[in-house]
Amino acid sequence: MNRAEYKIHRVISLSNITPTVFILRFERKCLVFSAGQHVNVGIHGSGYTREYSVYSGVDEPFLEILVKEVIDGWVSPKLRELKEGDELMVEAALGYFGLADAGAKKQLFVATGTGVAPYHCFLQSFPDIDYHLLHGVTELAEGCDREYYGDKLTLCTSRKDDGDYYGRVTRWLEEHDLSPYKHIYLCGNRKMINEAYQILEAKGIDYRNIHAEAYF
Repeated sequence: MNRAEYKIHRVISLSNITPTVFILRFERKCLVFSAGQHVNVGIHGSGYTREYSVYSGVDEPFLEILVKEVIDGWVSPKLRELKEGDELMVEAALGYFGLADAGAKKQLFVATGTGVAPYHCFLQSFPDIDYHLLHGVTELAEGCDREYYGDKLTLCTSRKDDGDYYGRVTRWLEEHDLSPYKHIYLCGNRKMINEAYQILEAKGIDYRNIHAEAYF
């Protein structure tokens, strides 16, 4: 167990959105969080929880997390087996990743994999955000909720040329003019974030306008 204090929440639904990623919706029970924060979630009685960014908006009556099933993982395979009414351990929200200025024009959201989750929470919480989203995956089938973002999404695919841009998000950052963006957000694996920081620094982006959350 990561921490001693948790509450029991019941599952409302589970929705598969890619072959390996699903949305788990469960009772909110008045849990308070800020857009961009994460919660530790696990099967009741298992003794294990894992951090997941909140996917749903701050004013919604339920909580949602975006989960990638990891083969032989301690938590995610068990979460996928859950049914309506099953019990979860849910700990208090934590984290400092959030919008610096919801009204800024324009914001660039950069994600790899399920690092897109806090951006979905941003948009559910502040629907008038002026943004562009870069989402890095291996192929088109791994894109999450593409229709939700519409033409504000650039899906960057690294293994198959079937997305909007063939290459990693870091190469996109190297090749494009970033001057229109007031704030740039990075969420996903640490290697991507480290490489992106170097690119942004070389392009003269003020470090105070770069915000990051590393998943692993």
